[in-house]
Amino acid sequence: MSGGLIGWIDFERDLTRRADVVRAMTDTMCDRGPEGGAVHVTRHAALGHRRRTIPSPGEGRQPALFATGRGPAPEDGTVVLVYDGAIYNLAALRRSLGLPPVATDIDVLLHAYLRHGADLVGRLVGAFAMAIWDGRDRRLLLARDHLGLKPLYYHPYPGGILFASLPRGIMANPLFTPRLDRSLMAIALQPRLTLAGETPLAGVHEVKPAHVITYTAEHGPVSRAYWRLTSEPHHHTPAETAERVRELLHDAVAGQLPASGPCGAMLSGGVDSTSVAALAARLLPHALDTYCVEFDSDKAHFAPTELRPDVDAPYAAAAAEHMGSRHTTLTATMPDLLAAIPATRRARDLPGWGQFDASMYLLFRRMRRDTTVALSGEAADEFFGGYPYLFKPELIRRDTFPWLGDGPKLADFLVPELARDGDERARYAQLLGEVPRLPGETGLDARMREVLYLGMAGPLAVVLDRKERMSAAQGLHVRLPFCDHRLVQYVWNVPWSMKCAGGLKSLLKDAMADLLPPSTLTREKSAYPHVQNPAHDQALVREATWIVNASESPLRAMFDAPRLNDLLKQIGANELRAQLPGGASAAQLLVQLVELNAWVREYRVSVS
Repeated sequence: MSGGLIGWIDFERDLTRRADVVRAMTDTMCDRGPEGGAVHVTRHAALGHRRRTIPSPGEGRQPALFATGRGPAPEDGTVVLVYDGAIYNLAALRRSLGLPPVATDIDVLLHAYLRHGADLVGRLVGAFAMAIWDGRDRRLLLARDHLGLKPLYYHPYPGGILFASLPRGIMANPLFTPRLDRSLMAIALQPRLTLAGETPLAGVHEVKPAHVITYTAEHGPVSRAYWRLTSEPHHHTPAETAERVRELLHDAVAGQLPASGPCGAMLSGGVDSTSVAALAARLLPHALDTYCVEFDSDKAHFAPTELRPDVDAPYAAAAAEHMGSRHTTLTATMPDLLAAIPATRRARDLPGWGQFDASMYLLFRRMRRDTTVALSGEAADEFFGGYPYLFKPELIRRDTFPWLGDGPKLADFLVPELARDGDERARYAQLLGEVPRLPGETGLDARMREVLYLGMAGPLAVVLDRKERMSAAQGLHVRLPFCDHRLVQYVWNVPWSMKCAGGLKSLLKDAMADLLPPSTLTREKSAYPHVQNPAHDQALVREATWIVNASESPLRAMFDAPRLNDLLKQIGANELRAQLPGGASAAQLLVQLVELNAWVREYRVSVS
């Protein structure tokens, strides 16, 4: 279940004399793990863990130790493990390892490591981040799940390495001073451009999804992928493909349901969330609880846009009635959202998304009153082709990120010494070079393989990170069946001409049609809701104006103030809507600037 982990490996210091620092690092994870925690400290290795719940019979205590008896001193032969998340194939792993059914998740992971070493991660199905210190050869292993659903950050330095579930675990160590990486201002202002492993904190990296890092005194951190998408010919007919998608999604949902107790599900009334919830409702022995969010200002201010043509609540209610779930609609007010934003910043430790984070935070807080486990349909858009831009030839043909659009970008207003001409194009070229090509594939199918891969990079990481951070802060474990890597691999090789032959996500609709109400099947794509409120937009403009012009603003010197002020005046006059992707309010362009400023000030991040 949700929690937080930290660690400190140092081959030159005696960490037993710095146990107070280790405890301070661990205590920074209290929000993710308020029910208690523990540390394990030896001369050169220290690991800590905070837990969200009291361990059940199926969950072991952490840090977990296994004494192998190898080494001149007892600690030299000890293997120590901390992890965050959930492993969904524990039963199969127990059988393969010859362990009894009562073996805990920690028992399984330790025995899998002792048998398979670092290769254990490729045998796991789940959402996880883990650290293993092997005292036998003084080797650290850091690993994240296939899609990067659980976070894990690290900071290497001469002679050692710090790591934690969130950056504040690293910041709590006096060896680290938070400093903005000025060369990465582009990703601080447009997080969808982030490449795997990057953060705006100088010297802090994130373990890449589907990667293992080994750290030793001799070689430092060495990263390797344990899983990658592979491209191969697809031989199933459309009917066979839809049937196989249904099977894989059914198995993913079944494997992610809690063994006992209540279960919730996010429900927007769209195809993705309704598919997951409908399968769960059939599989559970009791009623499923479903939830959606709306805003009290929708009646007065909601205006349809390409990405959000309608509000979720009526469709969610119809879907809930169709599947027989107990449904709750949370109505959020503007004061609710503003009051929650400081907590969302704490949940992230990095620049956030303002009201986009806050509405999800409030929804998860309401869900947590009823359950500790919930399902979500997140990521189906990225895998099955659910965004309008994917069906616009003029965007797909462009030699750049098709989701960027033509509107202004905050990075365009940086001072010359911070503006990195060609950075966006270099990132685009790097990702294109990573695309697993299918020999002989040409035309639209080949281009759409590239485009979908681009969307499965930074844009997907943004939505997955938001869901994890906001849910973990509430102690709610949100599980994402569409992110089962076996389903992802299968759908990856379905040609675009079959995947969306009938429009957005037509393959998924075909696979799930018998479980979905007509209102869901015929509904236009509608993205996760955000509040439309002129008062909020004007507040963003005022805050951004202060950031650009106030002498005490830490970011002021980074921007070309006259040009950015002109932009702010246009936004305030609502003159830019037509230029932004999906018809979004131009004021939303300022969220990253406002949140970056708040992060720099609250975390005392140096910008020089």
